[in-house]
Amino acid sequence: MRTPLSGAISVALALLLTAFNGASIADSRARGADRPKSPLVIGHRGAAGYLPEHTLEGYALAIERGADYIEPDLVVTKDGHLIARHEPNITGTTDVATRPEFANRKHLKKDAKPVIVDGVVEEGWFAFDFTLAEIKTLRAIQQAPEERSTQFDGKFQIPTLDEVIKLAKRKTRETGRTIGVYPETKHPTFHAQRGLALEDRLLGVLTRHGWNHRGAPVFIQSFETANLKYLRSKTQVKLVQLVDADDIAVDGKITFAAPFDKPYDWVVSGRAGLFEDLLTPSGLAEVRTYADGIGPWKVYLQSTKCKAVAPNGKCADTNGDGAVNDMDREWTAPSDVIERAHELGLLVHTWTFRNEPRRLASNYGGRPVDEYMHFYELGVDGVFSDFPDTAVTARALHRLANGKSSAQCRSGEDHDCD
Repeated sequence: MRTPLSGAISVALALLLTAFNGASIADSRARGADRPKSPLVIGHRGAAGYLPEHTLEGYALAIERGADYIEPDLVVTKDGHLIARHEPNITGTTDVATRPEFANRKHLKKDAKPVIVDGVVEEGWFAFDFTLAEIKTLRAIQQAPEERSTQFDGKFQIPTLDEVIKLAKRKTRETGRTIGVYPETKHPTFHAQRGLALEDRLLGVLTRHGWNHRGAPVFIQSFETANLKYLRSKTQVKLVQLVDADDIAVDGKITFAAPFDKPYDWVVSGRAGLFEDLLTPSGLAEVRTYADGIGPWKVYLQSTKCKAVAPNGKCADTNGDGAVNDMDREWTAPSDVIERAHELGLLVHTWTFRNEPRRLASNYGGRPVDEYMHFYELGVDGVFSDFPDTAVTARALHRLANGKSSAQCRSGEDHDCD
């Protein structure tokens, strides 16, 4: 749990530690030590395209399909344990709604004291009302049942961060390749306000596993800024600033609306600005003082616009399939965010890549491999994928297209394709 510093000695010590961390990290970035020679594939919530998200089985499948890192989103239980769930609200990702023994724990919007997450009133069941022992009685379910298989609903437990790290270490031994973890601190201000701050709990788990150091196969990511700055004062583990937005307009312009308009710690502190400000020259310069990379929504790197606009002012159904989605959009010009980030030594890990045709711009012709190859060509350092096997296949094809033989990479004959 976050503990405020007090006294002149404590403040001086914190400043010294921050300066030390900043200097060593800047030196490392100047040498290019942290940039991979090939883009990383990060199993987004595991292998969420195939199995219920944030389960050991899903993480294991992502690793088996070639993921370099697995991503546990972190929330906190009533008794202070870090578990892997996409949100504190566990209604849509577990079978809690079918459990009569927990019926009285449901929060309603009309409650006298409703649950407000980043300014939004929510209904449902929340991790902070459950002990870890109770969480372990629940089972994961498919978060997107309308388009993904539900045949594994109710089969898998909800894992702790401790269990996820143990899995990564075991798979590292079994596969002979380093498997890392890429935790996200979910709604850190919200958790801190409830007395369940994430940051020191996370560092405690990493320390117990010997992974609280610069060379550990760990990235910590967040959509907020204050908690990343706090973490930088406490650790040299690699940090990534996530950059969100609300939607894309018909002309490809990125739009902003709460709660996806700015980091929530900015809302609480009264700081002006939007997420996009983190990607301006001054914003990137600020990010560089505490983080090692940026994690922008991919439309910041290459947006899309409607191929045609309907009378209602929205995208028209240009392919006649009876639906309006990404297949009715096409590229706009790529931005220079990647180049400017790299000039400052910042990594660029972008999200989220999926295989469903409706999520692919028309330029890709319904071929998800082509989307990955396009972003690899733009120069990203990593991708978050629901289908890590597709991302890995596309990476191999990208190497071939650029004169790198996959066979040479596997045999170790070419050391420029890690």
